[in-house]
Amino acid sequence: MMIWLSRIVRFGLPLFVSAIFLDSLRYKFTDAPETQEIFGRLDGWATSLGAPGLFDHTGLFSQYVIGSAELVASALLLIGFIPAFRRLQVAGSALGLAIMTGAISFHLFTPLGIDPNSDGGGLFVAACLVWLSCLGLLVIKRQDLLALGCGLFRAFIPTRR
Repeated sequence: MMIWLSRIVRFGLPLFVSAIFLDSLRYKFTDAPETQEIFGRLDGWATSLGAPGLFDHTGLFSQYVIGSAELVASALLLIGFIPAFRRLQVAGSALGLAIMTGAISFHLFTPLGIDPNSDGGGLFVAACLVWLSCLGLLVIKRQDLLALGCGLFRAFIPTRR
């Protein structure tokens, strides 16, 4: 029973996160009114802090940049189902966690609020569920996370021989 549940979680969480990320791309990449509202409010907030254009169409955190990051995270999560590339799923989970940490922070600590599109907070709840899913994946796959971290460390910090 436990092995069966573990397999469902190991396959279900990456599929859930990928589905949410990939579904959001139709809003971000088509400049949907919901996306304009969210990124417009965030850009207004950033402008009040002296950083105009930060969330604008060509800004550092534009809907296109965030959408592209979500696309990369989804690709890594899905490619990670191939046994030879399983460590990429950990990288996708880490990227997804980072993206959703930003999203949740902006919902909580900016004028955006938890219900910017009057959807009953559904967008915020989805962000929280994706964040928890990514965190859960990183905990479940902590051995792969450690191996990936060690590999990156060796790649960037050469050892003396």
